[in-house]
Amino acid sequence: MKTPAALLLAGLMSLAALPALADVALTGTVEQGALVVGRTEPRSTVTLDGEKLPVSADGYFAIGFDRDHGKSATLTVASPDGKVETKVLAVAPRAWDIQRIDHIAPALVTPPEDAMVRIRREVAEKAAARPRDTDETWFAHKFIWPAKGIITGIFGSQRVYNGEAKNPHYGVDVAAPVGATIVAPADGIVRLAEPDMYFEGGLVFIDHGQGVISFLMHMSRIDVKAGQRVHQGEPIGAVGQTGRATGPHVHWGMVWRAAHVDPSLLVPGVGPRGAVPGTKVGG
Repeated sequence: MKTPAALLLAGLMSLAALPALADVALTGTVEQGALVVGRTEPRSTVTLDGEKLPVSADGYFAIGFDRDHGKSATLTVASPDGKVETKVLAVAPRAWDIQRIDHIAPALVTPPEDAMVRIRREVAEKAAARPRDTDETWFAHKFIWPAKGIITGIFGSQRVYNGEAKNPHYGVDVAAPVGATIVAPADGIVRLAEPDMYFEGGLVFIDHGQGVISFLMHMSRIDVKAGQRVHQGEPIGAVGQTGRATGPHVHWGMVWRAAHVDPSLLVPGVGPRGAVPGTKVGG
C-alpha cells in the first residue's frame, strides 16, 4: 500500500512540470484561474508576492491565481540553510466569455431590498466557515468530477445586464437530473453544510488544505455535516435546482485563500484552458 507521501508524489508527477527555482518543483499551469502545487525542501519559507504561505512537513504548498490576476507573480523560497531564491512567474492570460444582454427588468437582475438582510447574514456565515489555512495536502492529489453530466457553464464567463457587469461565473456547472449523486471531488473536511442559502440553495464547503476549498451548490439534498471528513468519490448529497438556479445542476467552485480558481483544470483529461461546454463528464 502506498504511503500518503508516495500518493502525493505520484499525483504530482502525473502533471506537467513547470520551469521553476532550483530547489522547487511546480506542477500545473501558471495562468489566470489556475491552482499550482509546489514542493520544496521541508522547513523552507515560501512567499508569493510577499505573502508567506504554509508549507507542509514534507514540503508541499499551494499557490493560486485569480481570474483577473496580473501578468506576473513573484515567488521567493528561503531554504533552511539560509539560501534565498526568487523567480518572477509569468501568469498567462485567458480569454473569457462575456455576454451583453440589454432591456432586462431590474427586478430580475438585482435582489429585492427585503432579501438583502438575509444575503448579508449568509455572506458572514460563509466567510466564517472558511479557515485561512488547514495543515493538510489533499489538494495535491488528482481531483474527480463531483457529478456525472454535461458541462453547461464554465469558469470565468460573465454577463453584462443593461450595461452593468455582474460577478463572473466562478465555477463549472454540471447539468444532471434532480436527485443525481454528488460526490466529494477530493479528500477533505466539510466546513459548511447548509440546505437553503439565498443564492446557492443547498451548499457544501469541502476544505482540501492550505486554503483550497471546493464549493458545491444548488443541491437538493445534503448527506454530510460540518466537521465531517470525506473521501474522494464519497457521496455527499444530490443534484438540485435550489437557490438562484435556472435548471438542475451542480455548480463546482473553488478558492485558494481569496483567489477564485478553476477546478476543472485539476481534473485529468481536461485541456489547458479548462472545461468545454457540452462535454460529458464524470464517466
